Parts: sequence; C-alpha cells; structure tokens
Amino acid sequence: MISIDNLHVEFSARPLYDHISFVVNDRDRIALVGKNGAGKSTLLKIICGIQTPTSGSVSIPNGTKVGYLPQVMKIQDDTTVRDETRKAFADTIRMGKQLEAMQQEMAERTDYESQEYMELVERFSSLQDRYMMLGGEQYEAEMERTLQGLGFMRADLDRPTAEFSGGWRMRIELAKILLQKPDVLLLDEPTNHLDIESIQWLEQYLAQASCAVVLVSHDRAFINNVTNRTLEIVCGHIEDYKVKYNEYVVLRKERREQQLRAYENQQKEIADTKAFIERFRYQATKAVQVQQRIRQLEKIVPIEVDEVDTSALRLKFPPCLRSGDYPVICEDVEKSYQHLVFENVNLIIKRGEKVAFVGKNGEGKSTLVKCIMNEIPYGGTLKIGHNVQIGYFAQNQAQMLDDELTVFETIDRVAKGEIRLRINDILGAFMFGGEASEKKVKFLSGGERSRLAMIRLLLEPVNLLILDEPTNHLDMQSKDVLKEAIKAFDGTAIVVSHDREFLDGLVDKVYEFGGGKVREYLGGIYDWIRSHEQAKGEMSQQKPKETVEIPVQKEPLQQEQPSDGDVMTYAERKERQRQMSRVQKKINETEKKISALETRLAELDTLLCDPANASDMKLVNEYTEIQQSLDVEMTQWEKLSEEYEHFKI
Repeated sequence: MISIDNLHVEFSARPLYDHISFVVNDRDRIALVGKNGAGKSTLLKIICGIQTPTSGSVSIPNGTKVGYLPQVMKIQDDTTVRDETRKAFADTIRMGKQLEAMQQEMAERTDYESQEYMELVERFSSLQDRYMMLGGEQYEAEMERTLQGLGFMRADLDRPTAEFSGGWRMRIELAKILLQKPDVLLLDEPTNHLDIESIQWLEQYLAQASCAVVLVSHDRAFINNVTNRTLEIVCGHIEDYKVKYNEYVVLRKERREQQLRAYENQQKEIADTKAFIERFRYQATKAVQVQQRIRQLEKIVPIEVDEVDTSALRLKFPPCLRSGDYPVICEDVEKSYQHLVFENVNLIIKRGEKVAFVGKNGEGKSTLVKCIMNEIPYGGTLKIGHNVQIGYFAQNQAQMLDDELTVFETIDRVAKGEIRLRINDILGAFMFGGEASEKKVKFLSGGERSRLAMIRLLLEPVNLLILDEPTNHLDMQSKDVLKEAIKAFDGTAIVVSHDREFLDGLVDKVYEFGGGKVREYLGGIYDWIRSHEQAKGEMSQQKPKETVEIPVQKEPLQQEQPSDGDVMTYAERKERQRQMSRVQKKINETEKKISALETRLAELDTLLCDPANASDMKLVNEYTEIQQSLDVEMTQWEKLSEEYEHFKI
C-alpha cells in the first residue's frame, strides 16, 4: 500500500536514517520502535507528508486516505464536542445536501421523458449508492458510539470543547480520525490521555478495523494487543520483525548476541591481519602476501553492533528502615467538597505490599493520596504506621528541583555508597546519557524534570513509596528499570497508574475508585480487569433484551394533554421536568466554574513551561489548588450529568 524507498534524512550533517526502505501492506499492524531520538515521530511525519526527507521517496497510491494523530496538535476551541467531531463526516454531510438538492430538482421538473431528466436520475442513483455505502444518516449514532468508547458521556457532547482539558480534546481529535475511516492510521502515542477502559476500547476498535496501522507507543500491553509486526529504527537503518513486540524483544536479544560474536571475530581477524602486515612489511619474500592482506583489510565492512539495551540495568533502592506492620490503615475515611468524593473507605496496606489505585480521572485516587500525605482534611480515621518514611512522586515534585544544579549534581547529592559509581549508567537508563547529564535543571523540559525527580526519589532511603502516574514520561526501557527497582524494593508501594503492563507482576492488590466507593480486589491488575469485565457482563445480562431509548421531547411537557386514564403519568412527567430543570441549572453553573478554572490552569501551564518560572512556588501552589478545585467541579459535573441522564430514561 505505502512504499518507503531509499529514505535518507540528515539533521546537522548527522544521518537520522541512512537510505532505509520498507513497505506498509494492507491490514498491517506495525509497532514502530527505537530509542528516544531515533526518529520514530519524524518517520510518521514524513509518511503523511508533513515533513520532507533529505532524499528518497514515499509512494502512496492515488485515493489512499492517511489519518495521522501527532503527540501534540492545535485544537479548535470554538465549537461543541458534537459539532467538532461531526467535521469528520464533512464529505458525507455535503453528499447528503447534494442529494436533497437533486431530489428537490426532480420533484419540481416535469420533463420526465427528456434525456436531461434521465441523466439527473442516474446521477442521483449513483450518488445515493455512494452515500449509503458511507453510512448515510447513521453517522450521528456512529459518532456517539466512538466518543463514548473514548470516555465521553452523552451529556458531554453538547458542551463547548474549550471546557475540556488538553487530554480530552486530544480524544476528540482521535475520534475524528477514526471516524474518517482512513486506509492507513498513523498514531503517535495514542494512549497518553486514555484510561484503562478507553485503551481497551481502542484496542478492540483497531483489531476490527480494515485499515493498516503504524503506531508509536510506550504502552507495551497496548502494542502487544494491537500489532503483529515490529519495525525497529536502530543505527540509522530499519530492522523488520514480523512478530509482536514481546517476541521482537527475544529475537532482538538473539540478534545482538550474534552481532557481538561476529564483531569479536571480525576484530580478531583485523588484528591478525594488521599483525601480519607489520611483521612482514619489509621482507621482500613476503611482499605479495603483504599487499594481498592490505587489500583484504581495505575490503572489510565494519560490523555494527546495535546500541546497548539499557533495560538490562538493575537499579536497587538503598536499604530502608523497617516500618511497622501496617504502614497505612483507613477506617471509614470520607472526603467531601461540595459533593461526596468517597465514603466508608476501609483498607489496610501491609508492610511490603505493592498496591495499585485505579479508576477514571476525578474518582478520588489522588484525593486519597493527599489524605495519606495529610495535605487535606478528611473524615474518619487514617493512621500512618510506626517508623513510616514516605517518598511521594507527583507532578509538582518536578518543580521543586534546584534550578542551578546540573542533572548529574542533582543525583550525586542524594546517591550514597556504591550507587555513586553508577550514576552515569542510571542517568543513561532514564535518557540523560552523555552531554545531557551536564545540562542545568532550569533548561530542562517538563518531562525531563519529571524523570529527574523520579530518579532522585528512587535513591532516597524511604520505606513507603507513593507514585502518581510515574511512567508518563518514560520509554519502555526506562519503565522496565523502574518496575524492577520497585519489585526489588523491600518497603511498601502505592502506584496510581493506567499502564497495565507496568502494573502487571508489580502489584498484588488493586483498589478501584468509582461512584464514591473504594473497592478492594486481591490479585494483580489483570485479575482486576477480568473481574471488572465479568461484573459489567452480568449487569448487561440483567437488562431487558430489548430497550427503547426515549428521545428528548421537543415540545414542553406542560403542553401534553393527558387522557382520562393517564392522569398519574402526566403528573409524574411534570414533576420529572421540574427536577430536570433544577439539575440542568446546576450543571450550567458547574460548567461555568470549570471553564474559568481550566482557563486559569492553561495560563499557569504556559507560565510554568518557561524555565524562568519553573521553580516559582507561588505559581506551583496556585496550580495545585486550582487542579484540586477542578477535580472537585469535574466530579460534581459528572454526578449531575448522571442524575440528568437518569431522568431521561
């Protein structure tokens, strides 16, 4: 379908790709992998025509539609979710209007026997066939299914896009791309802003789609469930593996071992040849043989060995003080703002346990973490055990680093004992290798600061780790290093994450947040997912087999004229409308508050991205307070929306 031929790209005279070639076939599911900076995102941009290579070509057949989701994109803020998503059906809508105009023309004309009329009917039939093939009037239902699959509620669809965070607006763009049904999908980190349920929905969608897929992702579970082919960018060339990512990791290890053996044999051959040349260079009787060896040496093509896979590095936490048997005990803990976040939380986390907090955004995971950290007031009893030393990783930790220190100095000041001899290896594993280790903190991006804060935390002597989305800015090798370090940690860990592969084999207990409750599941993350899916299946079986969706009434309910036998139904409907109006008013008020908070949050984001403001604690504290308020309002809005939807059933 798409042919990449002899592609060559240079940046500052350094080749990124050295004349690479490969083909993307129909229904290929390709994972594009390689270390950070290898050029994965650049290759996607070249394929979709956004960027031009130094030389080489990309051949795409005429009529092939390519859909591209970048990591960062400019998003419209002047419309509603529904109207913005409807833009994906611009061709279908335009075709529908053409059909209406042609139908009107046929109704007005009377020259039924003329050649022009017959041609009009033929054009109408042909266009109508195309229209029906594209789904006809069904696109609204398909649009709603896709948006709901990506986590939106039906009440969200008529809200302005400006009220949503950047992550939710990226979901809108993803929905638009999927609904356009391209022949080739290019996805750059599509799971960055999705929760576990939305990621699973996207996996199922891509598995059933008839298009080819090329994706870049650091979510190992996602690419294993979606892809069947792995393209690795390494040393400026492409290695093509016709297998899933996990199988590729095994094959790549074997390949590198073969490379090392071949490299060592070649180096021995070169050394022996040079030794022969030096030994007999000035002996006339050996002149012919010396010249042969010189020519032989010139013809040798050096064997390249792929970069060392830093996932093999093992980072060990420093020994920690033994804590009490129960580092965290919650008894009837509850938290409310203007609404209930959660109540009757009863949990006991034992020493040495690794547990996960999961659930949709706004359900209280970070709120309970803040209660444990004693950052906010709460109801009930929450006990922190004897000798507990907490290490807490959250986004604002990255802003508390010393701007004037270098990356190396930041880690050198907390490293103790033998670990100090391995600082460069550790920094390399977290993408701070080479010159990057000498960069000052004030010049780091937000993602780089987060990674540095994570390394710093890992080297501090604590016995209770609380990590909030620790893998957001890590590649797969760095995540492997972090995961192995936490598994070997002899203390206790609480991990808030949507990354299934990271949590798999790491946690032995899962706490699910939702609906004001916290539910405990014994076992790993996939045990919880199976229980969760089984529970949803049982709920769906309890519903009637045939359900009728009641449309929103266009006329005021007061205008209905009840029959003699329908007096109670009429009265009930009037009361329901009164309650719906009350809830709708509260929804409108909450939406105004959310809009104002998100506007200010965006302003603070811009300010904190400036290295000059990165350590301004006044801005950091304001950002934290607004984020907390926003979480409260979003949860309130979700509950009100659910209440409103309940009235419509």
